[in-house]
Amino acid sequence: MTPKDWVEGDGSIVPAANDDERETIEIELLLEGIHRLYGYDFRNYALPSLKRRIFHHIHAENLQTISGLQEKVLHDRACFDRLVLNLSIPVTEMFRDPSLFKMFREKVIPILRTYPYIRIWHAGCSTGEEVYSMAIMLHEEGLYDKARIYATDMNDRSLQQAKEGVYGIERMQLYTKNYLEAGGTQSFSEYYTARYNSVMFHPFLRKNIIFAEHNLATDRSFNEFNVIFCRNVMIYFNDELRNHVHGLFHESLSHFGVLVLGSKESIQFTDYSHCYEPLDRNEKVYRKIK
Repeated sequence: MTPKDWVEGDGSIVPAANDDERETIEIELLLEGIHRLYGYDFRNYALPSLKRRIFHHIHAENLQTISGLQEKVLHDRACFDRLVLNLSIPVTEMFRDPSLFKMFREKVIPILRTYPYIRIWHAGCSTGEEVYSMAIMLHEEGLYDKARIYATDMNDRSLQQAKEGVYGIERMQLYTKNYLEAGGTQSFSEYYTARYNSVMFHPFLRKNIIFAEHNLATDRSFNEFNVIFCRNVMIYFNDELRNHVHGLFHESLSHFGVLVLGSKESIQFTDYSHCYEPLDRNEKVYRKIK
């Protein structure tokens, strides 16, 4: 028997947990504590990604262990807020994957023209670049006045930046390139005002956007939508949570509603794959048929 093993009352030898098992237990306890105290549910996020971000945050907080982080998170709201920001790192840009937006103009916009009113949900909208991209496209296609865009995220700090519509000026060259490749019909600079090292998008783009907190893991459907965008959010979820979110989207989409996923995601191997037909397999755009 090794020193790490211990003996049950019946004399059987029980091996001690190895480091990976101990880390997993500590992470599960941390996530359970966060859920019970703060209501944020990360328990069904993919473990490898969670581990990387948690250990990054442990280093940032000058701590040594996951258990040490748990103690600080449960007693220090500011530490918890920093951890949430770390666990939901926003990765987005204006007209990201321009070919998707070009396809949307060509194949989805004609469908939306037939509706008297349009509801679009950007789930996991991060800092809002994708939302403003949609507003610009709808404006250019003459549909913005009859549209309402719902932009939700679990991260309050990201939502606040999205509401302000202020971004670094150093990104505008890339965003202009994306806009033109996506089929933009105007000069991209017409949509914002430059101030020192940042730009602010014009207020008219926000007039039909509703920003709100929403947690895909715990919150319910709140409306019926013609289009749902949720791109590269579910890559951080395990199979159980991913299937749960697809159920939420299926419930929230109108008949023949359009679901737009990220380039690294798929509707296959979920309980709802038979409920959709592809509008464009390459761009991961689907239409609800059941």
